[in-house]
Amino acid sequence: MDGRVLDPRTADLARLRRLPPHDLAEILYDLNPSELAHLFTRFGDEDLADLVAELDPHDAGRLILKLSLAQAADVLEEMPPDDAADVVEELSPSQARAILQEMEPDEARQLKELLAYPEGSAGHLMTPKYVAVSPDMTAEEALVALRHVAEEAESVYYVYVKDPETNRLLAVLPLYNLFFAKPQTPVRDIMNRDVAKVRADAPQEEAARLLNQYHFIALPVVDDDDRLLGIITADDAAAVLREEATEDIERLGGSQPLDEPYLTASPFTLARKRIGWLLLLFVAQAYTGTVMRHFQNDLQQVVALAFFIPLLIGTGGNTGSQTVTTVIRAMALGELRFRDAFRVWLKELGTAFILATAMALATLVRAWTLNVTTAIGLTVALAASAIVLWAATVAALLPLVLRRLRVDPAVVSAPLISTLVDGTGLIIYFEIARRVLRL
Repeated sequence: MDGRVLDPRTADLARLRRLPPHDLAEILYDLNPSELAHLFTRFGDEDLADLVAELDPHDAGRLILKLSLAQAADVLEEMPPDDAADVVEELSPSQARAILQEMEPDEARQLKELLAYPEGSAGHLMTPKYVAVSPDMTAEEALVALRHVAEEAESVYYVYVKDPETNRLLAVLPLYNLFFAKPQTPVRDIMNRDVAKVRADAPQEEAARLLNQYHFIALPVVDDDDRLLGIITADDAAAVLREEATEDIERLGGSQPLDEPYLTASPFTLARKRIGWLLLLFVAQAYTGTVMRHFQNDLQQVVALAFFIPLLIGTGGNTGSQTVTTVIRAMALGELRFRDAFRVWLKELGTAFILATAMALATLVRAWTLNVTTAIGLTVALAASAIVLWAATVAALLPLVLRRLRVDPAVVSAPLISTLVDGTGLIIYFEIARRVLRL
């Protein structure tokens, strides 16, 4: 279905929901305020909230501003609190305040509490819509309580057991246990006290990895006193992992992550995200020329050495890029810690020995096709081997060291690794040439 020819003023809700989020955002945004108000009347605030929740927060924020304050408040009230908070974050402080003042006090308070948590924290990601019961209830009483709040809750697959006086999280009660328990069975006899949980100030990536690792549907969020604050659902965790992977890919390519959809970003925004890296790499690359200038006498004595410079620095850069991508991906999945550094180095060194042997042989063949002397061929083969081993070492250990220093390892992008290896690889090449060729 082509969103460009679909008229939202006459289309039914099901057809609109089948549109890709970006197409949906564009056709809704093209409506004038009166047409949007008509749509609001046709569908009602709940159905319109479902449509808005399908959009990227940036697009949803743009659309919300075209509604009246009262309509915007109604839509946000019908959205899940965590999704509504994401949309409010896209607004200016004055716009957010105006809409929050129009909302019901309890709904506005929930949003303000979520927005108070630092961006990127588990508390910022959670929703306060959960199901909780007392350990003193019977299974029958818990089921009755569940029916009363199930429609409002974000997830009902887990029922949380908390102290009614202190609000402390005591246990989790899987729905399966509750349904198949005898009606008069106390909740405390069927609840599971071994609860996986996350602190509200913990990074949201930690919560997402826990959900992914243990295949949970939801994860409780608590404060320092173990008081239950909310839950993080699996769909939110999937979104975090997807966003994290996207950011890592953009950084590995030598660019800062975008804060808005690509198609809505201006050329100026794209340039601003990339120029810093380009300038950094330009400065870093400058020392490659310094290295070549330092060894210019050697190049003048054996001009054939220059034939292989592009080949060698390309080999080193490619090896480093392959290694750093693999290591950072494993770190993102929680498979590697700093304590694994020695094992990672040994594994990558073993891999690099195999690659170095293959590249040395390939380099000898290339030297033979260029009709250079055997000594130069041997020099280039040894240099290729050494550069591969060096590039693998740098790319394997540097991300782990940066994580230890609390720096995002994704900043060790493939272009940066290539630049680092270029200059050091040339030093290795010319030092080997000096010894083998006795320059």
